[in-house]
Amino acid sequence: QGQLVESGGGSVQAGSSLKLSCVTTGGSFDTYTMGWIRQARDNADGVEVVGAITWDGASTWYRDSVKGRFTVSRDNAANALYLEMNDLKPEDTAVYTCAASSRKPYSTQTYTYSFQYNLRGQGTQVTVSS
Repeated sequence: QGQLVESGGGSVQAGSSLKLSCVTTGGSFDTYTMGWIRQARDNADGVEVVGAITWDGASTWYRDSVKGRFTVSRDNAANALYLEMNDLKPEDTAVYTCAASSRKPYSTQTYTYSFQYNLRGQGTQVTVSS
């Protein structure tokens, strides 16, 4: 099934930027819709997809709370997925996890619910202080 490994998290001040990376190995990730899922530490129920991208990058989707601030991109040749985060806010504090949906390769859909992603990395912590 392959593996996903995130990097790029950290602790920053509000208004700062971070770029998360996810490197994939094995599998056929270049054919999967992929996304970034986050979960705040103090909110076990608050698992949410913040951005998603189709296998070819033709379509993207963003949660309203991050539109205009976050950008999802991918480089299939490099087996990589990215999340560029600008103007970070304290409410963006969470563990960010790279995810892929292998159930339907070459899908033209972006997936907006976490249960739609069956492959996930370990996550990277992003902490934004005010």
